[in-house]
Amino acid sequence: MIQEKGSISIHTENIFPIIKKFLYSDHEIFLRELVSNAVDAIQKAKRLASLGQFHGEIGAPLVQVKVDKEAKTITVSDNGIGMTADEIKKYINQIAFSGAEEFMEKFKEAKDASEIIGRFGLGFYSAFMVADKVEIQTLSYQPGAEPAQWTCDGSTEFEISAGTRTTRGTEVILYVNDENKEFLEDGRIESILKKYAKFLPVPVQFGTKTESEPDGEDAEGEPKYKEVEVPNIINTGVPIWTIAPGELKKEDYLNFYRELYPFSEDPLFWIHLNVDYPFHLTGVLYFPKIKNDIELQRNKIQLYSRQVFITDEVKDIVPEFLMLLHGVIDSPDIPLNVSRSFLQSDSNVKKINTYITRKVADKLAELFKSDRKSYEEKWGDIGIFVKYGSISDPKFWERAKDFVLLENTKKDYFTLSEYREKVAPNQTDKDGNVVYLYTPNPERQDGYIQAANKKGYDVLLMNSPLDNHFISHLERDLEKTQIKRVDADVLEKLIDKGEEVASNLSEEQTKEIKDIYEKAITQPGMEVTVENLSPEAMPVTVTMDEFMRRMKDMAALGGGGMSFYGSMPDRYKVAVNANHPLVTKILSETNGDTRNALAQQAFDLALLAQGMLTGPALTSFVERSMKMI
Repeated sequence: MIQEKGSISIHTENIFPIIKKFLYSDHEIFLRELVSNAVDAIQKAKRLASLGQFHGEIGAPLVQVKVDKEAKTITVSDNGIGMTADEIKKYINQIAFSGAEEFMEKFKEAKDASEIIGRFGLGFYSAFMVADKVEIQTLSYQPGAEPAQWTCDGSTEFEISAGTRTTRGTEVILYVNDENKEFLEDGRIESILKKYAKFLPVPVQFGTKTESEPDGEDAEGEPKYKEVEVPNIINTGVPIWTIAPGELKKEDYLNFYRELYPFSEDPLFWIHLNVDYPFHLTGVLYFPKIKNDIELQRNKIQLYSRQVFITDEVKDIVPEFLMLLHGVIDSPDIPLNVSRSFLQSDSNVKKINTYITRKVADKLAELFKSDRKSYEEKWGDIGIFVKYGSISDPKFWERAKDFVLLENTKKDYFTLSEYREKVAPNQTDKDGNVVYLYTPNPERQDGYIQAANKKGYDVLLMNSPLDNHFISHLERDLEKTQIKRVDADVLEKLIDKGEEVASNLSEEQTKEIKDIYEKAITQPGMEVTVENLSPEAMPVTVTMDEFMRRMKDMAALGGGGMSFYGSMPDRYKVAVNANHPLVTKILSETNGDTRNALAQQAFDLALLAQGMLTGPALTSFVERSMKMI
């Protein structure tokens, strides 16, 4: 009979406050740790058997979790390698570190997390977050081994004695304290297991469930069924990321996606990650259909370590611009109890980040080259990733230049080089700058677009939430290129080719028409100018300076340094076309009220073209129009 009492070897403070305060952020983690340890013990037995070091019957691998509400216990058991009394003393009792900081550092740096014995004690102590007392019953695989029992009440005192286990393996019994009695609820335990153990490589059973099975036929020959109790296995099937891509079909990837995100549309495409050097990484990343809905889609990538769920907050591991992707990443190089400081400083994490960026760029380039039509059809969803990556990651941008697309209002798509070649002949200004025109809202700005098209100008569609930033990025990167909103000025000034247009008005008439409009316009922030434009152009055009509009749009999107512009009042330029027949008509009108009404009508039409005529002003416009008719 084994009988021993002693103190857990720690040099300074008690290990348990360290566990509770520093190492674990959420109490539910205790179950992940214990189940993970149990799986490791079973896999260790398999490896020993494959190496010829274990000659017994392996049996069907199984981890079981049981809750006894009356006894207030949670039991996690496995049929793995088990431990001898000496191994318990070595691996459970000797936590001989100088203090909390070194303890966490040692845990963080454990290289071979797959070796259960090498790290059992560390994860095991998370049990004391929810239990006043913990008991281990274990029987080693070694020939002639005797069962052993270990108990500890949360102090540094422990007791080892003869155990009661008759089969190989280990069970950990937690005597749950009153503060954590929520973990004695079956629903709570099952939800934690489904969260962390869903893809473990060893079956994890939690109680039983009722299923129907065939039971002959009734008198009419119809099949009968009976209810039977079957083991409730939390994890079923093989995780797709552990299978070689060559063995998988399209439907396999889609089915896995539907399992992860049951209420989502099918993804556009996916990338299977698989690398062994200089770090270990597997996974599948899906490009979802997101349109312009950015914020609702975050935290959809799940991070695993050896098929154990860690977190869905993968910032630092996945590049910021790919946080909108869905899927899973699994790397044994990332410890279960990962900290934010670890992710920010670990060299493997940086390499993983770079690797994922490269793989995504390669996939997009391949899709573009192999099936451009399909790529263009998906651009509404893909574009937000490509633009975000282009803005935020210089290395990605260098590769993306070949597959980033520009879309015009006619739904045609162009690469950067294709578009420049298309518009340069007709949209180059007097200083040699190629001017790209764009609209964020083709419906609202249709008049401006049509006017541009009549002059042979092309107009790009830029209506994603990132386009303001992307436009600025393009201007910085593309040589001799300016990008202007189609309503940022009159067309002759948007693309100034240095062509002088003569005015039909004398200097005195110019001043007179300006005075008329300044009196007719009562809205604040409107600056009237008289421009020498084509007689076919609109009589009055209302525009906002490109720079100011862009700053205000960025401020509206939450650009930190742009808040100053967001608080500034709107200012517009009212350009009166000196050569339009309406100006001649206004100047020749002797009735002051009629002259003022004509000027107001032309101004309101300009507001209407911008979608800026609303409320009482719109009502007045309608009434005035009726009188004029």
